[in-house]
Amino acid sequence: MAQNTALLFPGQGGFDSAALRSAKESYPQIRRVFEQIDAETQNLFARRITDTLFGQEKADLGELLADDPWVSQVAIYAAGLAAYEILTAQGVEPDVLAGHSLGEITALVAAGAFSVEDGVRIVAQRVAVIQRQQGIDGRMVALTAGADRVRLLLDLVDEPLLAVATENHDEQTVVSGPDKVLDRVTAIARQLGINAIEIDAPFPFHTPALAPAVPEFAAYVRKLDQHPLRRPVYSPILQRYYEPDDALADLLAEHFVKPVRFATAVRHLQESGVTTFVEAGGRPALTKLVTRLTPDTGVRALATLALDGGGRLALDATLDVLREAGLAHAAGAPTLGGLLAPAVPAGVFEAYWARYGDDVLAYVRDELAAFQRENAPAAAPAAPAAPEAAAPAASDGPDRDEVFAALRALYAEALEYPEEVFEGGVQLEAELGVDSVKQVELLSRVSERYGLPPRESGFRLSNYNTMDTIADFVLAELSGAREHAGAA
Repeated sequence: MAQNTALLFPGQGGFDSAALRSAKESYPQIRRVFEQIDAETQNLFARRITDTLFGQEKADLGELLADDPWVSQVAIYAAGLAAYEILTAQGVEPDVLAGHSLGEITALVAAGAFSVEDGVRIVAQRVAVIQRQQGIDGRMVALTAGADRVRLLLDLVDEPLLAVATENHDEQTVVSGPDKVLDRVTAIARQLGINAIEIDAPFPFHTPALAPAVPEFAAYVRKLDQHPLRRPVYSPILQRYYEPDDALADLLAEHFVKPVRFATAVRHLQESGVTTFVEAGGRPALTKLVTRLTPDTGVRALATLALDGGGRLALDATLDVLREAGLAHAAGAPTLGGLLAPAVPAGVFEAYWARYGDDVLAYVRDELAAFQRENAPAAAPAAPAAPEAAAPAASDGPDRDEVFAALRALYAEALEYPEEVFEGGVQLEAELGVDSVKQVELLSRVSERYGLPPRESGFRLSNYNTMDTIADFVLAELSGAREHAGAA
């Protein structure tokens, strides 16, 4: 299928503290994402990651790597999710998501395969199972040579734990392996005129040395809830799109020992029609790789949570480019906060709406219903009364399965999601991204379909945020209407 826009999620090194802090001042999505992640890091490690990232001292990547290994990995994951939330809030609708190593976990969470909190658990467990392996002492080094040439170099060393970890472009290949063996590799590389650059990573990822960690990691992820993908995700490791029936636990575990073929993935996406690549995360590392891989093609590669040479946030310029191309909201497009409270800072309005939005919507709905009753056109003369029919039995009406199936179809058509996404317990906003305004609209459609009475003033939208609770609400309202009719 033709595609236009791809969001790329970075792996090791994909974090820029200064850029993240700068973006936090203007984009409330960063605060919301990190609140979710704080709750989970507090639960797992008795630490809020924001205390490290946004505390008084600036925490650059080097300092994060000197901390517990999970800190840098969760920071990279969180920054990628925050960038994704900002972009989609601005109307960016990516045709495909793709991640580089760790970034593939971020891409799957962004696409809805796992909750944000489970994403933190997966990233943390990825670190923990490696730490539990005895004898894993190594690093990752980028060599300025293509993958074929590097593999010939590794053959000279003849070390089974050495491996090509990532193929970034025709003149950069990352090697993973034990420290002492990599010292020999870099020494030989220098003799061949190949430069070596150390990669900011806590462990040597994508190496046969991690094979013992595979089954333990897969068993852990298998216990987490896996949901249908809301967006296509292309894997540079698998060299294919994730499929609906994929066992993600097993595939993510295989990442430990399989290489990231990023260059091949970018070229495949370009051939599929992608003309705009946006890096959702810190630093412009993948942006630079895409530029290197697609010269003279008209392909755009745009950064987000990075600072340019003048210290300006790349995200602002990227959104301008996307707006001009019609891939994001036009500058100044009205938001709910902009319409209702233009003088209030966006972050303040977002916080207010999160707390009181349901009450505001309930009030407006009730006032509108009253206004509609007061201004209804005069009723036509009543027709002669028909012979009174027996009241239907209280048990008449659709059963729960029928109501649930109809609701799934209605929500799937309105939101353009596949029906299987709407499982009974799926959270409409937290997991499917259906905001409160859209939920109210959909409930109005449901009420019209079943002829439900106006909702009472105490009705709270937040109590009906899954398909199960909505189905139960419809059945309760129908049952109440039948009882009222029977008593009349």
